[in-house]
Amino acid sequence: MKNDQFLIGSHNEYDPLKKVILTSPLYMTIKEPINDIQKQYLKDNIDTKLASEQHQAFVDVLKKEGIEVVLLPAEKQFPEQVFTRDIGFTLGNHTFVAKMGHDVRKGEEHVLLNWLNEQEISFTKLNSDKIEGGDVLIDGSTIYIGVSNRTNKKSIEHIKTLLPNYEVVDIPFTDSFLHLDCVFNILSPNDALIYPGEIEKQKLELLEKRYSLIEVTKEEQATLGTNVLSIGHNKVISLPVNNRVNAELRKRGFTVIEVDITEIIKSGGAFRCCTLPLYRETPNS
Repeated sequence: MKNDQFLIGSHNEYDPLKKVILTSPLYMTIKEPINDIQKQYLKDNIDTKLASEQHQAFVDVLKKEGIEVVLLPAEKQFPEQVFTRDIGFTLGNHTFVAKMGHDVRKGEEHVLLNWLNEQEISFTKLNSDKIEGGDVLIDGSTIYIGVSNRTNKKSIEHIKTLLPNYEVVDIPFTDSFLHLDCVFNILSPNDALIYPGEIEKQKLELLEKRYSLIEVTKEEQATLGTNVLSIGHNKVISLPVNNRVNAELRKRGFTVIEVDITEIIKSGGAFRCCTLPLYRETPNS
């Protein structure tokens, strides 16, 4: 058995990213709209050639930043497979494999399971839980989990029993958006992005006490302004179109790396959705 500690490990959303799972949007298409953004683009649908080119540019940026990219094989029966974040999440030195919440996505997890088994990486398969990684955000000993159409409270209670050393905080938000990371995203120990008016008041007050919240406008949320990817050293990958958000991040001391994946976001996800971190390097570790 390989030493898993050298293969996986993630304790927050912002430590230096060293290893991450992606999948090409080779077969990406909107067959049955499963979110509001997809409904907007159903008629024109997805230009898979352009989406694949943009995805490759994203992969190239990650590699340039010294990040090892694992590309799971794209399979034709899974049109949403590019959004690898949802099929699992790494907490501490362990990977959890999710049960997908929508029929169009069920089965994607088997591609991840095959790879984990090949690499002899230990994991927990959440067979009976309805939970997706886009609803799971970690920050040290605290795990925030969105209560959504894809993640239910019963699953969150189960996570609490599996992880007794963590504070697990459920975050109910409106059903207008697919996952928590579409309305809230942690950038650093002190900063987070938020689309206001969607999170339950009591939980919003909790987040306001912990983070300096950078608000995203309605127009920026439509282009997934919250769904950036922090790769460590105060570097954030973001869409060029979200120029106001990017300017605000730069004012806060972040280096913003702009990458155009506007064809991919037509299906309702951006950089965080497209990445499943396996290993983030803990400073001084």
